[in-house]
Amino acid sequence: MTSPARTEAAAEKSAFDALFNPTDEHRMLRDMVRDFTTTEVEPQAEKHDREQTLNRPLFERLGELGLLGITIPVEDGGAGMDAVAAVIAHHELSKSDPGFCLAYLAHSMLFVNNFYHCANEAQRKKYLPKSISGEWVGGMGMTEPGYGTDVLGMTTTAVDRGSHYVLNGTKTYITNGPDGFCFLVYAKVEGKVTSFLVDRTCPGFTSSQPIHKMGMRASTMSELIFENCEVPKENVLGGIGNGLTHMMRNLEIERLTLAAMSLGIADRCMDIMVKHAAERLAFGQPINRFGQIQRYIGDGYAKTEAARCLIYQVARTVGPNSRARLGSDAAKLYAAPVGKEVADAAMQVMGGSGYCSEYPVERLFRDAKLLEIGGGTIESHQKNITKDLTKVVCG
Repeated sequence: MTSPARTEAAAEKSAFDALFNPTDEHRMLRDMVRDFTTTEVEPQAEKHDREQTLNRPLFERLGELGLLGITIPVEDGGAGMDAVAAVIAHHELSKSDPGFCLAYLAHSMLFVNNFYHCANEAQRKKYLPKSISGEWVGGMGMTEPGYGTDVLGMTTTAVDRGSHYVLNGTKTYITNGPDGFCFLVYAKVEGKVTSFLVDRTCPGFTSSQPIHKMGMRASTMSELIFENCEVPKENVLGGIGNGLTHMMRNLEIERLTLAAMSLGIADRCMDIMVKHAAERLAFGQPINRFGQIQRYIGDGYAKTEAARCLIYQVARTVGPNSRARLGSDAAKLYAAPVGKEVADAAMQVMGGSGYCSEYPVERLFRDAKLLEIGGGTIESHQKNITKDLTKVVCG
């Protein structure tokens, strides 16, 4: 006879799978990424954070596992999965190494996913195979030294020179900049935002020395510099003036996967905090007996679970042909601070040990801050939500 406890546990697992592993393929993906994260990502995380380097062999392992083309159709060399699958991968990887996961996001979402949906067949054949395998690292160039959230203010230009375009300008804070071979770059052609594929073979294209960061150090960052950079006309993506459409379409899955990274950080910090509070003694009893500690744990759990539900629910509505800007903005607006807040709570519960680099909470706390900035600041999400809701309510 099945015990009530086992029946309840089975029911909870069934409910979890229905919400967060909607198909057997999603469940198997989570199990695979979780195992990979535990056995291969976790052991190297502290080293590459300290050295501020991307683990290229491990990055190529992502290609072997089929993760670098996770949203690309099977017939084009990808895994043929959806936004929920992308969220699962980023969620699980970030439990151990958000910095490495950020390099993965910049490649798989900002480059591969975006490139696929705005490229033609010839462009896909040339760039997808080595990008999906991990032989080439990719990235995306949008932010400029004088223009962040104000993307339409970009000053990088492209001028038609017959057989090629000449690009001039600088992109900054570009994840994978030092390691990347190919980049999706936005530039203006006669004032129209246009997408270009720029690779290291283009004359006049260079990257700066790595930019050192507070967190996410296991991914590298630099400027992309275009000085009379010659880009073949066949590297224009989707036609002149279509760059803004490409940008807006891809921002939704980018924001969801960034939100999923914050969730991964929160999950890991919750586990550390709960275990520490059960084992650490003060005044002759575990510190989880004290109300102050219970508040950190209780509030942290509630925020983490709320973020989990919002992220995964919105992910079901996002796809190449379906828009969910309001939902993706809301998911990242709510979830982005949660990783930082739960990491802060875990550090407070752990006291001095949490503040030291001997434990992962210190690194996760540093990593978490970027998620309130990258892929759209929390202020930009507040602006977008207000604008979109005004349209819905007021017409």
